[in-house]
Amino acid sequence: MEEIAKQIRRDIVKQVYHAKSGHPGGSLSIADILAVLYFKEMNVDVNNPKKEDRDRLVLSKGHCAPALYATLALKGFFKEEELDSFRKVDGILQGHPDMKKIPGVDMTTGSLGQGLSAANGMAIAGKLDNKDYRVYAILGDGEIEEGQIWEAAMTATKYKLDNLCVIVDNNNLQIDGTIEDVINPYPIDEKFKSFGFNVININGNNLEEIEKSLEEAKKCKGMPTAIIAKTIKGKGVSFMENKVEWHGKAPNEEEYKLAIKELGGQEDE
Repeated sequence: MEEIAKQIRRDIVKQVYHAKSGHPGGSLSIADILAVLYFKEMNVDVNNPKKEDRDRLVLSKGHCAPALYATLALKGFFKEEELDSFRKVDGILQGHPDMKKIPGVDMTTGSLGQGLSAANGMAIAGKLDNKDYRVYAILGDGEIEEGQIWEAAMTATKYKLDNLCVIVDNNNLQIDGTIEDVINPYPIDEKFKSFGFNVININGNNLEEIEKSLEEAKKCKGMPTAIIAKTIKGKGVSFMENKVEWHGKAPNEEEYKLAIKELGGQEDE
């Protein structure tokens, strides 16, 4: 699993470097979470991406698409060569995920604050259809400053969506600085508790803790779960870690080679 997460990180850096644009910081922070979800936890079928009984993932923080694309390619939803088309006009992998064009993408996202509402709809549909699939929604900690998130949180508890698992990527940085300096959402765990969620706090870059939290979430009945995942923005690349400037910036050639080397790859990747 560790090597899978490293490969996801290498492919994130590769995409952003070749596109000369993108969001590496928040993509790198969720690599471990996506590795566990797609290679350990979620029931998905690369040969039937729209299978009715599949588990679903909504990447509400859609600007971190490089992480999702790298994961889907590694899982086998499309060829890894497709990653070279990231943000290219004639490619399917645009700056935000598109469910109509990309195999394995369950929801088109990008407008921050809206993903949890979409995930609620999927979870409610599962309840109505007596399906046992689970729905996962990855939110940014800056994103939860959006009011719609909390309207959706109330909806999730009203309908007792125990098939819904929210994962907050708490890397503490957004485009304009720390989340405390912009609009402070802390304490995040207590807020979700007050909205009726089962809350689990973890180190979101620790694979074992991620696995255990997802198992715990499945056992919780009668209410949705929110996993508050404390992560490091830019995780795995020394000069990107905890640096707000890497929220949405592409590395130059020297930085790219160094990043790939630190992630265990070859300089000529």
